[in-house]
Amino acid sequence: MKMAVVGTGVIGNGWIARMLGQGHDVVATDPAEGAEERMRRAVDQSWSYVEALGLAEGASRDRLTFEADAAEAVKEADFIQENVPEIEELKQTVLQTIDQHAKADAIIGSSTSGIMPSELQTNLNNPERFVVAHPFHPVYILPLVEIVPGEETTHEHVEKAISIYESLQMSVLHVRNEIEGHIADRLIEAIWRESLHIVNEGIATTEEVDKAFTHGAGMRYAQYGPFLTFHLAGGEGGMRHMLKQFGPALKKPWTKLEAPELTDELYNKVVSGCEHQSNGMTMSELDQNRNEFLVRLYDLVQEYWPKETEKTHS
Repeated sequence: MKMAVVGTGVIGNGWIARMLGQGHDVVATDPAEGAEERMRRAVDQSWSYVEALGLAEGASRDRLTFEADAAEAVKEADFIQENVPEIEELKQTVLQTIDQHAKADAIIGSSTSGIMPSELQTNLNNPERFVVAHPFHPVYILPLVEIVPGEETTHEHVEKAISIYESLQMSVLHVRNEIEGHIADRLIEAIWRESLHIVNEGIATTEEVDKAFTHGAGMRYAQYGPFLTFHLAGGEGGMRHMLKQFGPALKKPWTKLEAPELTDELYNKVVSGCEHQSNGMTMSELDQNRNEFLVRLYDLVQEYWPKETEKTHS
């Protein structure tokens, strides 16, 4: 299958590496000066991790081409992934160009982390084939992709999109109804906001907040997630017992959710805290360290995750 990637930033380059690793031809496009050089460097840097997770037959970085003109880049593609900055007007303009020049049966996906698909498919000639397909960084390692149809997206095209992303070895989360931030980012945002409150009120440092997660809930959530984790918290009675025993605590003001004001003081606390936590490591070294951890963790999660008894997207 020939795939096109529009926008070669961090997410776009992640998609490219994953697509190449699964044995596809990929044409990438980005109008920025030096984009091709940065793209090829990023793919080279991620390739060892793609290899560690397993290459499909025929997978090769030689199957990547670059075309500066977006219209030319997408015209022969069977599948197109858009990854331009999170500016609604810009995305709409780029998507209109893609829609105008793409083949009639090509699926178009957008990596937007928060814009609603119905807003993005406005003014498309073929809105029925458009979906939001929101991945997680690094895309070449993390398998989750949220597929969100808009009001004009047809069931037929949703199913076709799901098949394509599954062929890329993605774990598809079909979001039934569009909502700002989709699913995963809404959960992440809740933790992020509460973390800012804790630091802002002097309860803990950024390092201590991170430790509370990485040495506790984060380790559990990597395997089961919040619902099965709390199911286990109920002992033999499972979730039935847990909700009866701890349900009343939901009324207590344990969380604030609304973000605190980003004052200069809070800004400096967060920035200095994170820089201290880095312990002298460069961003590149931190990135590599995270990738090595995620590859090993992914294998472990796959080994211990309960096997699916029935596959469903709806």
